[in-house]
Amino acid sequence: MADQEEDFSSLPLPDRFIHKNWKVRKEGYEAAAKEFDLAASEADPVVRQFIQDSGIWKGVVGDSNVAAQQEGLAALCSFLAIAGTQGCTRTRQHTIATIAEKGLPSTRAAAKQKSVEALMLYVELDKPDPVIEELIPLLSHKQPKVIAATLDALTQMYHAYGCKTMEPKPILKVLPKAFGHADKNVRAKSQELAVEFYRWLKEAMKPLFWGDLKPVQQQDLDKLFEKVKDEPPPKQERLLRSQQAVKEAAAAAGVAEVEEEEEEEAVIDLEPEYEAVDAYSQIPKDYTERLASSKWKDRKEVLDEVHKVLNHPKIAEGPFDELIRGFAKSMKDANIAVVSTAANCVELLAKGLRRSFSKYRSQIMNPMMERLKEKKQTVTDAISSALDAVFASTSLQDCLEEILEFLKHKNPQVKLESTRFLVRCLKTTREAPSPAEVKSISEAATKLLTESQEVQRSAGAEVLGTLWKIMGDRIMNAHLDGLDEIRKTKIKEYHDAAEVRAKYKPKPVAPPKPVAPPPTKKAPGGKRPAPKKAAPPAAAPPPPVEEPTAPLAPKPTSRPAPSKMAPKSGLAAPSRLGGLKKPGAAMAAASPRRPVVSPPLDEAPPPPQPKLAPGRGLAGRPLGKLQAEPAPAPVAPTDHGLNLVEKAELADLRSEVEQLRRHNEEIRTERTKLNSQIYELQNQNAQLIEDHTRDVLSIKAKETQLVRARSDNEAAEQTIANQRREIDRLKRELSRQVRASSPAPMDVSDHIYADPNANANGTGRFGDSGYGGTGMYGQRNRAFGTQPTSPSGEGKENMIDGSSLSRPGSNLSGKLSPLRAAVDTDRSAKSSLSSRGGRMSPPERTASGIRGAEGQSGAESWKRAAEVTQNLKQRIEMMKAKQGIGRPQQ
Repeated sequence: MADQEEDFSSLPLPDRFIHKNWKVRKEGYEAAAKEFDLAASEADPVVRQFIQDSGIWKGVVGDSNVAAQQEGLAALCSFLAIAGTQGCTRTRQHTIATIAEKGLPSTRAAAKQKSVEALMLYVELDKPDPVIEELIPLLSHKQPKVIAATLDALTQMYHAYGCKTMEPKPILKVLPKAFGHADKNVRAKSQELAVEFYRWLKEAMKPLFWGDLKPVQQQDLDKLFEKVKDEPPPKQERLLRSQQAVKEAAAAAGVAEVEEEEEEEAVIDLEPEYEAVDAYSQIPKDYTERLASSKWKDRKEVLDEVHKVLNHPKIAEGPFDELIRGFAKSMKDANIAVVSTAANCVELLAKGLRRSFSKYRSQIMNPMMERLKEKKQTVTDAISSALDAVFASTSLQDCLEEILEFLKHKNPQVKLESTRFLVRCLKTTREAPSPAEVKSISEAATKLLTESQEVQRSAGAEVLGTLWKIMGDRIMNAHLDGLDEIRKTKIKEYHDAAEVRAKYKPKPVAPPKPVAPPPTKKAPGGKRPAPKKAAPPAAAPPPPVEEPTAPLAPKPTSRPAPSKMAPKSGLAAPSRLGGLKKPGAAMAAASPRRPVVSPPLDEAPPPPQPKLAPGRGLAGRPLGKLQAEPAPAPVAPTDHGLNLVEKAELADLRSEVEQLRRHNEEIRTERTKLNSQIYELQNQNAQLIEDHTRDVLSIKAKETQLVRARSDNEAAEQTIANQRREIDRLKRELSRQVRASSPAPMDVSDHIYADPNANANGTGRFGDSGYGGTGMYGQRNRAFGTQPTSPSGEGKENMIDGSSLSRPGSNLSGKLSPLRAAVDTDRSAKSSLSSRGGRMSPPERTASGIRGAEGQSGAESWKRAAEVTQNLKQRIEMMKAKQGIGRPQQ
């Protein structure tokens, strides 16, 4: 064994790495780790050797012997620590998958720890994306222990580096599959990873995978999320090598930018990736015609169809101008359902197009903000959501001007909602406003602090507080100095509670200042010396003054003299204004005389030189400075026969300039008037359109009321006609019955019942044989009084009521008409029905019963009554004869 060990130790490290004996490999790994720890840099030969032969590390991390594998993982960590980015990029394609398959699920805690450390080093040395790409396929491995170990390693990596450094979207997309795994360990590790994501992302992570989970899984995760919901935002524990370099450089420069980076880390954008849908081709072809319909249901119906078409996360670009114009028109609709649906469509389109929607902002934003005057809260909420979506597709600089205009609106509701919209814009914008924009916003918000309504004042204070949070104390103190302490306290409360995404950084604005020195370097060696050289020629004219005797000398001296005096004779300006060639020609003709008066020309030029740019010509002078020309009045002494042509030219030019100036002022005034007229006409047109719409709607409503009134009138007339016909029929029936029942026969029974000697019990003069007694007539009458009457009214007994015969003084025989008999019969029928619990017959049946009784017993009833009366008379006579009653009557 000793000989073998000596031989093995003499072998090169790469040979020992691939040896058959695991002990040799293990010792080789340990020796390599020591060599790597002692290496000075990645240029060391030992390190370079393993960088070049990167494929050897695959067998090291996947060693079949557990003990050797543990030492091999330790050697890899030492190698990565010294090999740097080059060693990381060359070896990770060979090692990461093997580490996940054989290192992470290891039964040895040290091997598992070294595996996780190796993965973190791969992330730290370069970037995390390649590591994540290598680990994602292992989440679908056939062995559950590999999946669980990989999920655990990912949890530790995201915990150390955070979701801002490591992209969470690729893992979130495949996470739902792990939630439904059959192995409980896999499900537990996937929940731990989801909780770690929630610590960093909060609710922003849910749109990426929440819809793929079952309700039970969602409930379980919500319970786990509740435990970490109130924890403070996590911070990155390990930094990438690139981040470490930035931090060291910042520390060396003395710039504290770490805090700003930490604040930015709190905001992590997660947008699901969707395929764009071609929604333009699905829009109804008759969209414009149906939207112009006079019926609000038709307008809402077409907007509902468009809403379904636009309901996609991402929409392909297209010519949506006509669609936007329809939405803007719908914002003025009188029906709030149409307005709400149009606002929802705008929101969907803005979210689907995203940045591509910015070109439509100017067409739709003003109508929506104008409709914020609606008091219905549902409409206001829909428009506010649409405005937020529109702002998300643009920037604060694009929308600020229009928002500030609506902060001055005469409608308090529009002003309030516009202020709230501005607050939301300030909280969500990622670009801090410029100092000039801050000034405009602060002035508008300060005016709101003086409003009569407390809601308006609070909204203005919230604007200032949110702006203060973005810009910081140094900039905002200038805008808050003039406010009282009560308002400052209110603004400070909103400042402390505001959550913003943007942070003003004044440092990057300073670098442009050092750029100023380069122009100063160019000045001394560049064009500056040329004017200095040109200055001496200004003093050169004295020599030419001495040469007036030479007849040919005036021409060369005449040229420089006017050039010093002014570029008037250069004729550059006349070529611009046109029509000034003749004065130039005249000057050329007069040039021979100049030598005579050349000395005064040299004395006079100095005053005009600073006003006239050399080489620009007479008209090259700015028009704004021509009013200062009266100062050069001292030039008049130079008019001694020399400068007459120039003076005339100058006067012409001044007159033309004045005319042009007056003409320009007139044009400006006219344009201002026209602009004001256009604005007024636009307002009048909008008002007329609104009035016309209101009038049309009112006319439609009146027409609807008129149609309803006409239909009601016709129904009422029909009912009246029916009633009249019924009345006429009843009248005819009544008259017919009256004719049938008259005249009524006289009844002798009245004299009988009118006997004063008769009493109620029938024991008067009739004695025991009275109606109440037990004689022959008493029994007969008792039968009349106790026999029930039938509902049909048939039988002789029904014609004469026994109870009525027993009452004295009743006038039955003479006044009982067939009609009353029928009525009594009907009453008796009703009483019998009511006693049996029956239901009363309707009036129609009662009337028909009466008419039927009258028709059947009309003639017969009188005959029967006459017979009964005759029988009664005979019996009474017989009774009188037997008892001797007839005598007193004599």
